[in-house]
Amino acid sequence: MRAELCLSRTRPGCYRTEMLKLSCLCGQIRVETAKPPDFIHECNCTLCSKSGARWGYFHPSEVSVEGASAGYCREDKADPNALLQFCAQCGVTTHFVLTEQAVAKHGNVVMGVNMRLADEKDLAGIELRYPDGQAWSGEGGFGYVREARIIGRTASSEQPLAGPGGA
Repeated sequence: MRAELCLSRTRPGCYRTEMLKLSCLCGQIRVETAKPPDFIHECNCTLCSKSGARWGYFHPSEVSVEGASAGYCREDKADPNALLQFCAQCGVTTHFVLTEQAVAKHGNVVMGVNMRLADEKDLAGIELRYPDGQAWSGEGGFGYVREARIIGRTASSEQPLAGPGGA
């Protein structure tokens, strides 16, 4: 039985609980999450945009990964935090883990899963945010390049329907 579809900020106390089962294109790497992400980031930094990822964030205990992946850590940063993982066979970015330096500094508290591996219908109701990673210094919060949207909601569905009298 599928859990009730919940739209963030519109249905307080309503939580999605269904597990996500994802894989790369060839199926060599399989990723399962205990639940859908609370939100998804489509960052515009060079690492995220060139890897083609939309990140959902999880505690590592909420994710299982099967299959051998290859890793890439950016070399343009003195102290990178993310080690991207991708399939060596089909090249699809599947997830990231924290680097050893980041774990030493912050603990092993987060990992990212590429939500482009999911069917969009399975992400309906989740907020998609657009952080400005290009302008982010690496410290503190960051701005957003545009307003967030709810996946699966079209612009026309956000407009209230007018009755015969106009409103």
